Amino acid sequence: MADRARGTPRLSRRRLLTGGALALGGTALGSAGIGGLVAGGGTPAAATGEAVEPFYGEHQAGIEAHPQAHAAFLAFDLAPDADREAIGRLMRLLTEDASRLCAGRAPLADTEPELATLPARLTVTFGFGPRLFTVAGLEDQRPDGVEPLPPFAIDRLEERWSGGDLLIQICADDPLTVAHAQRMLTKDARAFGSVRWAQIGFRCAAGSLPRSATQRNVMGQLDGTANPMPGTPDFATSVWTTDGPAWHRGGTTLVIRRIRVELETWDAVDRRGKEFVVGRTLDTGAPLTGTHEYDEPDLAATDALGLPVIDTNAHIRRARADSDDLRIFRRPYNYDGVPGPDGTPDTGLIFASYQASIRRQFLPIQTRLAEADLLNEWTTPIGSAVFAIPPGCQPGGWIGETLLG
Repeated sequence: MADRARGTPRLSRRRLLTGGALALGGTALGSAGIGGLVAGGGTPAAATGEAVEPFYGEHQAGIEAHPQAHAAFLAFDLAPDADREAIGRLMRLLTEDASRLCAGRAPLADTEPELATLPARLTVTFGFGPRLFTVAGLEDQRPDGVEPLPPFAIDRLEERWSGGDLLIQICADDPLTVAHAQRMLTKDARAFGSVRWAQIGFRCAAGSLPRSATQRNVMGQLDGTANPMPGTPDFATSVWTTDGPAWHRGGTTLVIRRIRVELETWDAVDRRGKEFVVGRTLDTGAPLTGTHEYDEPDLAATDALGLPVIDTNAHIRRARADSDDLRIFRRPYNYDGVPGPDGTPDTGLIFASYQASIRRQFLPIQTRLAEADLLNEWTTPIGSAVFAIPPGCQPGGWIGETLLG
């Protein structure tokens, strides 16, 4: 009451909401204004949402680009009356709208164009499942190995996470960008087919790690240490197709495996046991025979009892390619669904593997893992799908034109 008597104005709820507090200038927010609050200091937070990944090029985007923080993998079943011409119309439409979204421009039919203005490194990648080639009357153009994987004893596959005729992979550093692109592209596709499954994944938030750092998965492991380095000849050899059907050269293949992780029982394993299972230390990711993450594992090393330091069934030994040119490129995402009524988590990995040849590169590794990987005690594949990824296109062209045009 004394302040009011001296004439000091009282800040009402209305004034706070309509700018009264901001009118106090340096008194309320300081000279940094709202930006100081956003950045937690004296300078406005940097805008990262405007970053763009090129859509057009020799190869499709979303493979060699640094993995974004959020992803949606969508699989569609083509409509019963679909044919080569219809699939071509669909891919023209998808290419046009995806290219606009990746550039931060709204598709022509977008009723919320403001949601497209921050692409946040958006990439959209398309893939063709095995049945698409049959529907299009182009079975002789299906790349070798683009077919359902052979059954593995460790699999407990569920139909709701498996198969599909057309894949749309959407990645960005902002989940709202991913959600908007997913809605726009699903609108395009639903006249030509139906959604078979959708898998939503995440990695570490954009900017939380240096770009050179390897992300951790939900099990606490560094995931992707053995990857070929993007932008190198090794990467090109491992990922981009140079043989097989002419239309596919410059493309690649993708295997998506949804892997449920039994975190409740994994949590019960002590740290030394987890490192024994994986073959690497949890803190640095170094092999048990080394000091640093990228040290070459010494698979011949033995302990004082003459036993292998890295167990014969440790994950890094079973997942190791026979030679550098047979490596796969892992671009995995985590998933975390709604816990069960008792609190049991529904969590795991969306394991996305790119390689020039599924038969030559992926299958030998997956066969070894299925036979004896110690990690199988805590991981279960519950979904599996295989796609041929077409090469990229140039402005005026469209993804899949080399096959369907």
